[in-house]
Amino acid sequence: MPTTFLMMRWIVAVAGILAVVGPGAVYSFSLLGGPLAAAFGWLPSEVTWAFAIANFSLAVGGLLGGLLSDRKGPRLPGVIGVALWAGGNALCALLAGTHSIVLLYLCYGVVGGFGCGMVYMAVLNSVIRWFPQARGFGGGLVIMGFGLGSFVYSAVVKSWAPFASISAGTQAYTSALASAVAAHTPFAASQYLLSGDDTARLMGLFLWSGVAFAVLGGAAIMLLEHPPVSDPKYAAQYEGRQFTLPEMVGDARFYILWAMLFVNVFGGVAIISNAVPLMRELTGMPAADAAGLYAMLAICNGLGRLFWGTLSDRLGRRLTFAILFGAQTLAFVALDSSGKDITLVAASMALLLLCYGGGFGVMPAFNVDFFGVKNFGGNYGMQISAWGMAAVVGTAFISTLKDATGSFAGMMQPIAVVVLVAMFLPLILGETHKDGEASQRALSLKA
Repeated sequence: MPTTFLMMRWIVAVAGILAVVGPGAVYSFSLLGGPLAAAFGWLPSEVTWAFAIANFSLAVGGLLGGLLSDRKGPRLPGVIGVALWAGGNALCALLAGTHSIVLLYLCYGVVGGFGCGMVYMAVLNSVIRWFPQARGFGGGLVIMGFGLGSFVYSAVVKSWAPFASISAGTQAYTSALASAVAAHTPFAASQYLLSGDDTARLMGLFLWSGVAFAVLGGAAIMLLEHPPVSDPKYAAQYEGRQFTLPEMVGDARFYILWAMLFVNVFGGVAIISNAVPLMRELTGMPAADAAGLYAMLAICNGLGRLFWGTLSDRLGRRLTFAILFGAQTLAFVALDSSGKDITLVAASMALLLLCYGGGFGVMPAFNVDFFGVKNFGGNYGMQISAWGMAAVVGTAFISTLKDATGSFAGMMQPIAVVVLVAMFLPLILGETHKDGEASQRALSLKA
């Protein structure tokens, strides 16, 4: 491989990681959901729907971004996506004057989420083409950047001095709300709202976050491009059957992959969208401490994408995904029986985040192995509709459970059963190229 092409591959990879760090901050929503509820007197379950809408819109934006990047390259959909994600966040500052949760759904959920998906697919579609011999690693690199966005953003927000006051006010609000629900008495929300200064600071956080997302993402996107087909190392990946979008949708394997991604997101979104209040409930720790612990654990969401993606290059996609689902099942069972043990709760959540991210790390390469890389943007853009649907279904499940019981505890066992059953889905798929390579390595070791 010419040195110039090798250098360009890593320039694109690093630029791709930086481009998706900003959109990856969507996974930090649980850090902001409580303060938003406390600022405007909303129920936490109402605020959580902004995260669900963002994930659903992400899936729609991902399809458009993927199709555009197949035809026009990654820069056009990437720039549009960065503008929408940054603008959606910045426009949330208008909540200070409207107090409208519909505006939150529209700005953060629809506009921001749509842009988030466009960036995600534009970058992924570019970088995965640069690693034809190690797609799990290449896709995992990009998706690691997306997952690490939560870690980076959470760390920045946690280090911001006014956030301590916002967290304290949020804890007072959520504790009073929980007590009212438990006692079946009316909740006087106006008595526990954040102060005017804290609310203004919270809105400023959204505004300046949007500015930062625009600057970082816009600069990184301009370095992206697809690899040169003139080089045989890259041209070879376009040989063989390359499924079009209608052909893929007509293939039964697509629906098995779709179901696998749906289950992975269904379990993960239950944790991520309510991570801070869930940790408070399970351990009894203050809101600020729970937010700090989750900010540290969020790195697992990013690292899991690279770890499991790379592992799938060695073990094969099917076995890797089956192991991943098995580990998730054990983690949900452990979380259900944690009994206020902070160490066990933290370890279980770290494993869940590692596996949740890992599903995204393996799945793009899985899709390419079956359906080819030429139309990967549109094909995988369609597959991540499972992401959007799981976010909506998972949020409805968690919100209904929380509103009915006042607790998150009842969700662990049902989700564990669903994930356990899903462990058998990858095993019924036909063998991929990487699965075949893994089998040959195993046979050579035995010999």
